[in-house]
Amino acid sequence: MTASSSAAGTERESWLCHVPAPLFAVVMGVCGLGLAWRKAHAVLGVPEAVSDAALAVAASVFLAIAALYAAKAAVHPEAVAAEFAHPIRSNFFPAFSISLLLLSRAALPLWRDAALAAWAAGAAIHLGFTVLLLRRWIVRNHDIHHSNPAWFIPVVGNILVPLTGAPLGFTEISWFCFSIGLGFWVVLFTIVFYRIVFHDQMPAKFMPTLFILIAPPAIGFISYEALTGAIDPFARVLFHFALFLGLLVLSMARQFLAVPFAVSWWAYTFPLDALTIAALEYHERTGAEGLAPVCWIALGATTAVVVLVFLRTLAALIGGKLFVAEA
Repeated sequence: MTASSSAAGTERESWLCHVPAPLFAVVMGVCGLGLAWRKAHAVLGVPEAVSDAALAVAASVFLAIAALYAAKAAVHPEAVAAEFAHPIRSNFFPAFSISLLLLSRAALPLWRDAALAAWAAGAAIHLGFTVLLLRRWIVRNHDIHHSNPAWFIPVVGNILVPLTGAPLGFTEISWFCFSIGLGFWVVLFTIVFYRIVFHDQMPAKFMPTLFILIAPPAIGFISYEALTGAIDPFARVLFHFALFLGLLVLSMARQFLAVPFAVSWWAYTFPLDALTIAALEYHERTGAEGLAPVCWIALGATTAVVVLVFLRTLAALIGGKLFVAEA
């Protein structure tokens, strides 16, 4: 083997070693946008082609990232083990199972068998991550500075299960997972909010994770409506709390604009997708006066954010700055 070929092989292995688990958030953001446009097509009459394109991109990106991470696991198992042992980055591994759950919802109107397979795999894998990571939180010591809104992903992510599970007829499993997610949302929201208010500010690269605060009540509202078919007082509380959290993070726009680009920017996207879908669902079901402009603004803003973050990610990939050692 020549020195040049050896160096090339080392370089390939080097970037592969730095493929991050949080990259699955790309799938969540793009797929969520596709689902938002699908809902907007039904409620606002926007073109369906945008939804179809976004969902196709999401599926393609999922396959690409899954293949990359599988290659990383095969070539650098020690890097995967170290990432999973990390007190913060480990919380992003369930983004893989959440991606499956979202793709199952995307496939449901088109291919029921594929939706069932993706949903079953996603729900089972996510429950496994929930038990494993929750057990780790209990039996190991943690520093309060390790907590941030990303802690919602492995446990509260269970509230996504009813989105496909309820229409497929898996009512009890959907309620089981919804109960886990909702119960731990209350617990973790308290812990994370305490950490944010009474301890040192989070590092700049983790600031985008504050948007994750929006996702549990927004998805909780959508899932609860899927399970009950009703917009009752509890559903209204979930929706309006999500709306308030959206306004809260909007008030901190200056702080977010100062954050340098990183993969963590994808934390902006899925919560905005979820809030947009929730607003569209609420508007469709209640006909709430004045909510139509909110839906249009939310859809436009969410689309702009997802497209911007996608383009910045693509530029980082082309420029060789995406798969690098964490600073």
